[in-house]
Amino acid sequence: MATASVAFKSREDHRKQLELEEARKAGLAPAEVDEDGKEINPHIPQYMSSAPWYLNAERPSLKHQRKWKSDPNYTKSWYDRGAKIFQADRYRKGACENCGAMTHDLKSCMERPRKTGAKWTNKHIAPDEKIETFELDYDGKRDRWNGYDPSGYAHVIERYEARDEARRKFLKEEQLKKLESKNINKDDKNEGSEGDEDEDEDDDDLRVDEAKVDESKQMDFAKVEKRVRTTGGGSTGTVRNLRIREDTAKYLLNLDVNSAYYDPKTRSMREDPLPDTDPNEKFYVGDNQHRTSGQALDFKQLNIHAWEAFEKGQDIHMQAAPSQAELLFKNYKVVKEKLKSQTKESIMEKYGNAASEEPLPRELLLGQSEREVEYDRAGRIIKGQEAALPKSKYEEDVFINNHTSIWGSWWKDHQWGYKCCKQTIRNSYCTGSAGIEAAEAAADLMRANMARKEAADDEPVAREEKQLATWGTDVPADLVLDKKLLAEALKKEDERKKEERDERKRKYNVKWNDEVTAEDMEAYRMKRSHHEDPMKDFLH
Repeated sequence: MATASVAFKSREDHRKQLELEEARKAGLAPAEVDEDGKEINPHIPQYMSSAPWYLNAERPSLKHQRKWKSDPNYTKSWYDRGAKIFQADRYRKGACENCGAMTHDLKSCMERPRKTGAKWTNKHIAPDEKIETFELDYDGKRDRWNGYDPSGYAHVIERYEARDEARRKFLKEEQLKKLESKNINKDDKNEGSEGDEDEDEDDDDLRVDEAKVDESKQMDFAKVEKRVRTTGGGSTGTVRNLRIREDTAKYLLNLDVNSAYYDPKTRSMREDPLPDTDPNEKFYVGDNQHRTSGQALDFKQLNIHAWEAFEKGQDIHMQAAPSQAELLFKNYKVVKEKLKSQTKESIMEKYGNAASEEPLPRELLLGQSEREVEYDRAGRIIKGQEAALPKSKYEEDVFINNHTSIWGSWWKDHQWGYKCCKQTIRNSYCTGSAGIEAAEAAADLMRANMARKEAADDEPVAREEKQLATWGTDVPADLVLDKKLLAEALKKEDERKKEERDERKRKYNVKWNDEVTAEDMEAYRMKRSHHEDPMKDFLH
């Protein structure tokens, strides 16, 4: 961490240093302390905590990150306005010719120009002003209230307070006068009702003014300072605070740690802080009550309608076109109500309305039939009603491809088929009885052919073996090979194979003869390689 200087460390020391830093970050080891005794945050990166080499820091410290070069000339003081230091008795050389002060000249004098200056009269010499020269720091240069004297605003406050006091005295005097006149005219019973109403209105005005006077005596915490109508946003004026100070903050209603969570950033508490108390005595039940009441519920339904319409393919978006979404939602509600009323009317028209005052038809009340139904003790129907067959969820009695029976109605040789045509192919077209006859005839023919073949296999036919010639034709019976010609053919075959192995021995002009004799063919047969012969490598 905050090491003083970079020094060579062995691998073991470096590993121990890393383990110590990890322990400090995890809180298992105490943090490193600088030269002033302050703890150094272990999560500070090394490039920030390491001091530059030229500071020659001997101990870990973070002083290099602070402003450690302080200028003693900086100050936050201000000019002593109106202060005087010395007042001379006579005019001094180099002083102001008008007032006689040494701190300025005639051109910079702020006094009224005299008819005859102090240079010539030597009377009423003005004192010298206090001149200060100091250097301000960064904050002092930019502090616009530096040197402000708040006592200079006291006369404004006194003026407003005197005006308020005079107003209160005037209101008190008016109230006393009204009360005296009321006591004098108390016994007079000839006054009309109009005069009484006017007097009551005057009394109400007095009470209102009295209430205003009493409110002015409240403490300052009942008022809020607010800026109104200035270049910076408004002049400072007193605005009455509308908050009732007797209200309890929502996070103070239940101090239990496991109670409703209060979010200080948004100042919201969604759950009820006091769920076990009487609802009639509670004035706050959580912020969730606003989500299920008023226009919040309508807005939620509007969003849900926009999402569902967008999923179904309509071009509607609540954020992009809110007016369009609201208009479509209104139209949807109108159509929904219309469809609902139509459905209700159709049901009532078909089945009637039991809640209506209209009497039911006599046919329904006294309905009779000739059918007789007999029940047993358990309530089951014995006679008079056909037993309903249970239906499957799959399609039944569906005939395809002109079939008159369903697939699986026929079984033969471990195969399912159609009973109408006895076919075992699922997508086949029905051929009826003709197809059955054709299939039986084909089966009979197949059985006859198989029996004929078996009989032929039992009696093998004697075949005459023919001696084929070497070049693929039948060998005639009077074929005789000449041994001399055969030897020459074998010699030619050897030369031909040598030429095939080495193409350099092949001559430029080659005479080709396409006549093949019986001796040449026999020589080729004798010299060719038999790849299936295991002794082929030992023949030549």
